[in-house]
Amino acid sequence: MSTVRLRGFGHRHAGRRRWAVRGVDLEIGHGERVGLLGPSGAGKSTLLAALAGLLPPEAGDREGTVEIDGRDPREARERIGMVFQDPQSQLVMERAGDDVAFGLENRGTPPERIPALVAEALRRVGFRYDVRRPTSALSGGEQQRLALAGALVTGPGLLLLDEPTSNLDPAGAALVREVLAGLDGTTQLVVEHRIAELAPQLDRIVVLEPGGGVRADGPPEAVFAEHGERLAAEGVWVPGHPLPAHPPAGAAGPELLRTRSLGHRPVFERLADTAVQAGEALAVVGPNGAGKSTLALLLGGLLAPTDGRVAATAELAGPDAARPPHRWRPRVLAGRIGSVFQNPEHQFVTARVRDELTLGAGDPARADELLVRLRLDALAEANPHTLSGGEQRRLSVATALAAAPRLLVLDEPTFGQDRRTWTELVALLAGLRDEGHGIVAVTHDPDFTTALAARELRLGAARLEVSR
Repeated sequence: MSTVRLRGFGHRHAGRRRWAVRGVDLEIGHGERVGLLGPSGAGKSTLLAALAGLLPPEAGDREGTVEIDGRDPREARERIGMVFQDPQSQLVMERAGDDVAFGLENRGTPPERIPALVAEALRRVGFRYDVRRPTSALSGGEQQRLALAGALVTGPGLLLLDEPTSNLDPAGAALVREVLAGLDGTTQLVVEHRIAELAPQLDRIVVLEPGGGVRADGPPEAVFAEHGERLAAEGVWVPGHPLPAHPPAGAAGPELLRTRSLGHRPVFERLADTAVQAGEALAVVGPNGAGKSTLALLLGGLLAPTDGRVAATAELAGPDAARPPHRWRPRVLAGRIGSVFQNPEHQFVTARVRDELTLGAGDPARADELLVRLRLDALAEANPHTLSGGEQRRLSVATALAAAPRLLVLDEPTFGQDRRTWTELVALLAGLRDEGHGIVAVTHDPDFTTALAARELRLGAARLEVSR
């Protein structure tokens, strides 16, 4: 077990005018389980990074003190385990088992004990592959399980978790909550936007004030009862607050794409044929590792199938309909199909947030509108690679919305969003759908599917099930 103490803590990233977090006074006792809430960009991930000892002096300006068991976090790293918002950023080895063993080896664990400890950690998080599985072959959700196994295997006194269930299917998220509930004696600090299912096993909720300091601190039921209405209005996911619905304004329009015996080995073999239509939202759902992100790349023309084909209609492609999307010239493809990747930083090509939007929009007024509606206006001059995970996701979706191609293919578009930006993003997508654009979204977010009254494509181990 470990104790945490912050006194007047603040951090401003190098090159930024705005403080990421400031004026935080917080104490967490041995074995406490604490949820950390706040709107996207309030500094939650920065605070976790400071506690993990990952903010050296050259990383920016700093105020106040941070202590783990009375020591600087950089001197107490052997007591700390962390799961980052982007699990891919903490996987360092080529094989899954080696990645989990990395921390044990660095702590000098006797070699004969390591295989059993690694196997137990992988079992606890429901990792379904052999220890020799390449980490590069894992889906985002599978990477998240592996990162959690690596954090747990050393038996940390303090466990820091940044959106630990965000990339997981419902079964995987339930398993993670079960694992966390069983960690008796481990101090836990968890950042989780969707807190409703985790709240019953937390001792406290701490809400960061975006302007600095702590808004609220106490038992979950007390914090939500006293501050719930205001928190929900400011973007915090407060349990029990309904979300707006955006049913389609009319019937779906003509087909834009159709798959025919589509497969991409070894991820999945031939799927049942399906169509993507104008004026509808299509949600691609299913367990981690089923191939949802691969399907999104195939539909977006960014990957060539190994079997079957993706066929565009004349409605989408005009005279190019005879050629599959992956054979279109890049500029033509981008004008017809806009994609948002699972890892948004992979698609940024400029050094400023504003430039990312104007590159796609062409119209500065449209870019400014999206900056305001998705609450990126204060970050307009920032480098996209310095944004938080939730902010990067908003920017990647905004760039696709700015270009407004006839078909949008989005991979986890609502990942890491607070309630307010989630609501705005869904409203923007609903507006495009009702204007006749097609929307395809890979998602583990059932509220997103419900709000858009989306048709579901359920991707399983060997087939695609369609529900209406």
